[in-house]
Amino acid sequence: MGFYFDRFEDRKPEPPLPYSPWVEAIWQFLLVIALVIGGWYIAWRWTSSLNMEALWYAIPLVVAETGAYIGLLLFGFNLWKVRDYPMQPAPSDILQCLETSEGHLSRPVKVDIFIATYSEDEELVRLSIRDAKKVSYPGDITLRIHVLDDGRREAMRKVCDEEGVNYISRGNNVGFKAGNLRNAMEQTDGDFMAICDADTRLFPSFLENTLGYFRDPQVAWVQTPQWFYDIPEGTPLPKAMERWLGAPGRWLGRMAEALMGPIRVGQDPFVNDPKMFYDIIMRRRNPYNASFCCGAGSIHRREAVMEAALKGWVEQVDHESHRRAEEFKRLTQEDTIDASATNMLRQHTMLEEEFTPYKFHVSEDIYTSIVLHSDLDRKWKSVMHPQVESKMLSPQDLLAWSIQRFKYAGGTLDITLHDNPLTRKGLTTSQRVLYGATIWSYLGGIWNVLFLIAPLIYLFTAIAPVSAYSMDFYVHILPFLFATELAFMAAYWGLASYQAKANYISFFPINLRALWTVLRGEKIKFPVTPKDRQEGTFIRLVWAQLAVIALTVAGLIFAWISYLFFYSHHNLDGLLVNTFWGINNIWALMGIVLAAFWKPEQDTEPSGAST
Repeated sequence: MGFYFDRFEDRKPEPPLPYSPWVEAIWQFLLVIALVIGGWYIAWRWTSSLNMEALWYAIPLVVAETGAYIGLLLFGFNLWKVRDYPMQPAPSDILQCLETSEGHLSRPVKVDIFIATYSEDEELVRLSIRDAKKVSYPGDITLRIHVLDDGRREAMRKVCDEEGVNYISRGNNVGFKAGNLRNAMEQTDGDFMAICDADTRLFPSFLENTLGYFRDPQVAWVQTPQWFYDIPEGTPLPKAMERWLGAPGRWLGRMAEALMGPIRVGQDPFVNDPKMFYDIIMRRRNPYNASFCCGAGSIHRREAVMEAALKGWVEQVDHESHRRAEEFKRLTQEDTIDASATNMLRQHTMLEEEFTPYKFHVSEDIYTSIVLHSDLDRKWKSVMHPQVESKMLSPQDLLAWSIQRFKYAGGTLDITLHDNPLTRKGLTTSQRVLYGATIWSYLGGIWNVLFLIAPLIYLFTAIAPVSAYSMDFYVHILPFLFATELAFMAAYWGLASYQAKANYISFFPINLRALWTVLRGEKIKFPVTPKDRQEGTFIRLVWAQLAVIALTVAGLIFAWISYLFFYSHHNLDGLLVNTFWGINNIWALMGIVLAAFWKPEQDTEPSGAST
């Protein structure tokens, strides 16, 4: 049995970005300057720049700019500083992980490794099992590996028997992954639980490098970075251009690389590399105890998960019992109900309410993080471990990528609507701000649409959103743009960031669809992200981006022809500003459009595996 990723088995992850106090100080200094100039720009936009004859256009755009500036404030706070949680030696005894040894006996730490699967190839899961069996530890440990098969497959049970690991299944799929984990917890007793997806392949150092954090009895979970080892490396630009244009293409490619450095075509077409998210965004939440769990590659303290679940269950029972009591009083027209009726209502509610360690939700990982962070009594801590400790498979086509991104966006927005962390008791101000930053980022589709439409309006109508493209306009906007770019160059020092920023703009349709789904009250579904490449192209998934690109190109042609030959109302300053803006939009959207047509250079079977 062979897989497409066999040829990537020898790849090694990059180390975490090194911490530099000088780079951090420069970033903080530049950020403050950018925020001050940005505040000055936004104030000017609202008070002195609006085109009063086109407020239908001017006001939505300035609202979008304000929304983006708020996002800048939140993102700047998130990235403000790096303070890694200090690593400690792996514990040799469970007593080293407890607040008190009273009532506990000395013994080795017990760890359960859960590999959750539903429909993935059994041989793919076998690889994850074998790597889990290679996990090492410097002392005594009780380690058990469990495959949680929600597909109830005899073939999967056979693989587990052959590999000597425990097979756990259930008769239904209630709660999906969260329900699968609950079922496993009911049948296991590990002090700590490592959560893996079907394709999560742990490194031998996983437990040795993460269990030490639990010497702090308040640490509830540790998240490690997810690393996709099968991301395409791409083709050098000269070679790619030679295929299209022959020898002249090769020369042009070499000239481009001489000016801009090495360029690879088809490298990570879906911008799957999660280093920006884990090494920059999540890692810098450590100082505020606000990094959240992302599922696979994490390890959890059983006590924390169970205790938080019990408290949440009691709160839900109390809330529902009170609601039913009030309804009962309305029906009976009584001011009070006696104690026996109250007890009966409560008992009935207790039987109906699900007790689950992990929230039955499409984003059970971040939801459980919010629950644990908001526990006022225990004040649980989270740790974002900076070093990669496992490898996973990336989405292999735009369909898989879209499913994954829709779940992230829809799940987060659904939590916001029904159990908003900004109003939840128990969270610190910093935690609220950083959960708010995550929520705000998924609202970005709203203002990104306006930023994509705005230049089109000018190009086709010559109506400007500002009173004039005057020197005053340039004096305000250019310093803000320059200062912001300079600041974030320092923030991302050592990491290329343009692709990620372009990607944020380009998946506006997914964000808008997720927002609309949640606002309509539809439930976000639990589709498993496909691990195999689907056949064909995915033009249907990028029709909105293609439409914006086509309209922008048409607008540029129309506006310049009108200006040069028909003496239209366009002016040169406005044309230059909106031409630059339109080209930037096209460039940002082209990546996702090209990804719809991308195919691996050396594909195996369409399913991703062959015999």
